[in-house]
Amino acid sequence: MRTGLENENPMVSPLAATLTFEAVVFVLAVPGMIFISELPAGPAIGAGALGIVLCLAALAGLRHGWGYPVGWLTQAVAVAMGLLTPMMYLVGAIFAVIWVSTFVLGRRLQSRRPAR
Repeated sequence: MRTGLENENPMVSPLAATLTFEAVVFVLAVPGMIFISELPAGPAIGAGALGIVLCLAALAGLRHGWGYPVGWLTQAVAVAMGLLTPMMYLVGAIFAVIWVSTFVLGRRLQSRRPAR
């Protein structure tokens, strides 16, 4: 059983766009963690880099199927970054809702297609 969507599914592109924008948010979260939450630079850069790497890995793997579990992990990391800076609870939750709703819509579209 495939863990993701078929490559022809029209929702693959929005999932990829979500991960791309999320990578940008991880970059922008680093200065927020340093200057607003007064987190030391090391942990802030490390957390941001982890998020970026997960986004890029998920993007690379979407067409192969293994990117979907990495994408789900990325959403969990985005929300968990709220432990370092509270603003990421909201931002991570927003991206997680976008990811989940896009994925669910993709599954529904996939189930309505005729079997090959």
